[in-house]
Amino acid sequence: MGVLIENRQDRYKIAPKPLKIKAQAILDALGSPDGELSILLLDDPQIAVLNKDYLQREGPTNVIAFPMREGAFAEINPNLLGDVVISLETAAKEGLTAGVSLEDRLGELMIHGILHL
Repeated sequence: MGVLIENRQDRYKIAPKPLKIKAQAILDALGSPDGELSILLLDDPQIAVLNKDYLQREGPTNVIAFPMREGAFAEINPNLLGDVVISLETAAKEGLTAGVSLEDRLGELMIHGILHL
């Protein structure tokens, strides 16, 4: 399975292949080359719904991680790490404020999210 990328927003154009390569490099660096995860790219309204439903927090956020190695069924598939959800809209705003590209900020958020898994 490896790394799955799904882009559910249409404002920012992101090439999935380089993102997948970066995610795999992060897994390799963490000693989990066979780790499986999905990365979901959303806009602010979409991630705000998840933030409210799962974390009881109002408004958008930059990244949410949903680990699959926790809970009653954590041992079913030890390679399945979980899901990382990123708002490209928030990432773009943060990148602009920090003076870095959207791609660089997206890479930072991927690292952050994967570490939570």
